[in-house]
Amino acid sequence: MSRIRGKDTRPELILRSALWMKGFRYRTSGKLRGKPDIIFTKAMVVVFIDGCFWHACPKHLIWPKNNAAFWKAKIMGNKQRDEDVTSALKRDGWKVIRLWEHDVRTRLNWCIAKIISCVTERKSVKPLRLVAERSVCVSAKDRSH
Repeated sequence: MSRIRGKDTRPELILRSALWMKGFRYRTSGKLRGKPDIIFTKAMVVVFIDGCFWHACPKHLIWPKNNAAFWKAKIMGNKQRDEDVTSALKRDGWKVIRLWEHDVRTRLNWCIAKIISCVTERKSVKPLRLVAERSVCVSAKDRSH
């Protein structure tokens, strides 16, 4: 299990790249419980992208036959920790979005729309691209008048 990547997985990179191209800026590390994959600090929104195997996706999980008791305990422990982390973050005022990796792969636009609507609803955060289009540059000459 030491070779299992816990950060910068393909679904994370796909989602982060799509959000970045839409003009939304985020953090990928912070001192929050549960180590969220994407953090919108001003809007207080965190996004977790849960792997289908590790977090017991009801659509895709196939329970291993070898060492079944170990895997059942491991995966159910992951699910319990997910619930604990979500509860703790919500108590602290964060909005928690949990997405399955298969949704990021197959319904990327839906995932992006869900995140963007939540972020803009929580805090009137406008994407940088829209802000840049509306802002006017004022040179030093113009300020002197």
